[in-house]
Amino acid sequence: MEGKVHVLDHPLLQHKLTILRNKDTGVKEFREIVSEIAMLECYEATRDLPLEEVRVETPIAPGTFKALSGKKLAIVPILRAGLGMVDGILNLIPSAKVGHIGLYRDPETHLPVEYYCKMPSDISERDVIILDPMLATGGSASAAITFIKGYGCRHIKLMNIIAAPEGIACIQKDHPDVDIYVAAVDEKLNEHAYIVPGLGDAGDRIFGTK
Repeated sequence: MEGKVHVLDHPLLQHKLTILRNKDTGVKEFREIVSEIAMLECYEATRDLPLEEVRVETPIAPGTFKALSGKKLAIVPILRAGLGMVDGILNLIPSAKVGHIGLYRDPETHLPVEYYCKMPSDISERDVIILDPMLATGGSASAAITFIKGYGCRHIKLMNIIAAPEGIACIQKDHPDVDIYVAAVDEKLNEHAYIVPGLGDAGDRIFGTK
């Protein structure tokens, strides 16, 4: 199955994304809005969750209604910026388990190297959503997907807030089976591999570091 790029153009998402882009938006508001955007994106990314019929008695009468059919989910933020998206998703899906993956770029080979990886013990049985606010070159996200596939996971989605065309092309080349969910596809990468116009360094703006 070929992965698709889902650009989520909901008015609330676009409004909140504009606030994130503003260089004058402070750390507290930035962090809150990243979480809100993740929640809104999760709403779309989980649209294909299967349902089953359950019998429930309302205060008025018994009936048969829809409920999630026990599909297990895991979310895996790419450290550190991906952490900013976790709480928004857990607000919607409290039962989701959380793994963590840390990557850095080798200064000589420029390839992503894993420095930290901790996954739920049953990760192979779960649908996985990988989180990272920015999909720039795509190198880190592609490496993270490769690591997750190494655990035996077969159903993986990638959730970003902003993507560059270069990053999307990288994921589609390396992992054509992975769907990408993003609030905006920006123009390009600059010479420093920052997304243009983007919103700057998401990790620095979430955690107040420079």
